[in-house]
Amino acid sequence: MADVVNIAERLRESARQWPQQKAVVFPQGRDHAGRVTYSHLTFQQLDEESDRLAQGLIDYGVRPGTRIVLMVRPSLEFIALTFALFKAGAVVVLIDPGMGRSNIFRCLETVEPEGFVAIPIVQAIRVLNRRKFPQAKLNVTVNGARWFWGGQTYVDLLQSNASQFRTVATTATDSAAIIFTSGSTGPPKGVVYEHGMFAAQVDLLRDFYDIQPGEVDLPGFPLFALFNSAMGVTTVIPDMDPTKPAQVDPLKILEAIRDQGVTQAFGSPAIWNRVGRHCEQTGEKLGSLRRVLSAGAPVPIHVLQRMMAAFEHDDANIHTPYGATESLPVASISGREVLTETAEQSRRGAGTCVGRLFPQVKARIVEITDGPIGHIDEVRDVEPGQIGEIIVQAPSATREYFRLPDATAGAKVADADGRFWHRMGDTGWLDDQSRLWFCGRKAHIVETTNGRMFTIPCEAIFNEHSHVFRSALVGVGAKPQQKPVIIIEPEPGHFPESDGDRARFESELRALGQASELTKSVETILFHRSLPVDIRHNVKIFREKLAPWAEGQLK
Repeated sequence: MADVVNIAERLRESARQWPQQKAVVFPQGRDHAGRVTYSHLTFQQLDEESDRLAQGLIDYGVRPGTRIVLMVRPSLEFIALTFALFKAGAVVVLIDPGMGRSNIFRCLETVEPEGFVAIPIVQAIRVLNRRKFPQAKLNVTVNGARWFWGGQTYVDLLQSNASQFRTVATTATDSAAIIFTSGSTGPPKGVVYEHGMFAAQVDLLRDFYDIQPGEVDLPGFPLFALFNSAMGVTTVIPDMDPTKPAQVDPLKILEAIRDQGVTQAFGSPAIWNRVGRHCEQTGEKLGSLRRVLSAGAPVPIHVLQRMMAAFEHDDANIHTPYGATESLPVASISGREVLTETAEQSRRGAGTCVGRLFPQVKARIVEITDGPIGHIDEVRDVEPGQIGEIIVQAPSATREYFRLPDATAGAKVADADGRFWHRMGDTGWLDDQSRLWFCGRKAHIVETTNGRMFTIPCEAIFNEHSHVFRSALVGVGAKPQQKPVIIIEPEPGHFPESDGDRARFESELRALGQASELTKSVETILFHRSLPVDIRHNVKIFREKLAPWAEGQLK
């Protein structure tokens, strides 16, 4: 019989070991003097509240495997409900509300949810579109009034008698959640997470970064709070819109760090770009913060420099774990190592070093191919130091996309003994120190008559200009005869408004491009006021949107 594994039992263990420690802290508002007022749940309170909610869900009709959409803002209730759904054996469906109306409906229709645990506005939209969700009978209203749609409320669930409650016995391979990709290189896809995969993620992250019980974390991505609760780490929910990290107020982030003695923070590079620039301008330091994790896209060197300068403790560091929704974590590198060892290579076009592999994670660099790969015996490794496609094998790698067999076949490569490799969809290489380098998405390769051009190495050449905030390499025309075009988003205040300014800026950029073998063939330079980026991290550049834009500019 398979071993019983339910990720919610990690919370139970935290409650046993640290019952009175704060588990989740939420900024509730401000008092008459303008100070932030916080509400919180201890680990014991969070465990007990999620027990009552789980029992209420089961009494309502939730069964193991029931697909429930959770659309609640980051809050005490969000964390408690997520663990309650796990405890009840449900499959939690998580969708970024910022991915756009059409994408949200497409994702929801794919899942065919059996219920919504959501805020009132979501419930109202569900009712107005009830024909799209005929199976959604188990609906719970959270953080607001229940109007004409009926169902249960959060408060109703809390009235349940959970004195004899026991977490539903799930196995390591039972589905725990469906989490949708950001859709940065195509339509969002539902990634099926199993209980054992969540458990593996917790163990890998905790051990690699030496995260200790009693630490205090400020996660810019709500789901990271679940890892914290499983590690005995206090979660401080930031006062921000998680769908707009590039608009975060650095003052509120710094206020939370000071108020709660935050030791660790996790977030998109867009958050740390804002915070680091603020610290640079004001001289403010990051106080108690000793560890920052930043993921979702390559972290620019200037962000690492500003963050390292803002730390108050000499042993503090920023780390950039590499991975994807389908496989996280894969590798990691510290800001200190980047700035002292790899940054200069990146500036010359080597790509972004994402560091050494986590224990139990394997990676291979194989020849770039389109279409599915049936078995690992069919792949060929590239020569050492050459750029190829990154494939990984890890205990936290997900097995499939929900009801997308073709996408699953395209992303997974069978191995012996039921194991598999995941195709990251990324290109890169391994150096002689076994460090992994990222060179861009496979879908973003520009194929010219002179050969392939990889986005991250080429863009780095132009990003060296002091007035360039970021850039995007795209191909115009049909492969393999694409014309390479570099699109520049200047730093604030440096967009060339006149023909003379534009000519000077172009001339300087062209000189940079001509000085590198990687970019000598780039003759066309365009300027864009704000490159389109993904919703989740506000960092991944939507090059798919930029290619037709560039084509239109050149007509």
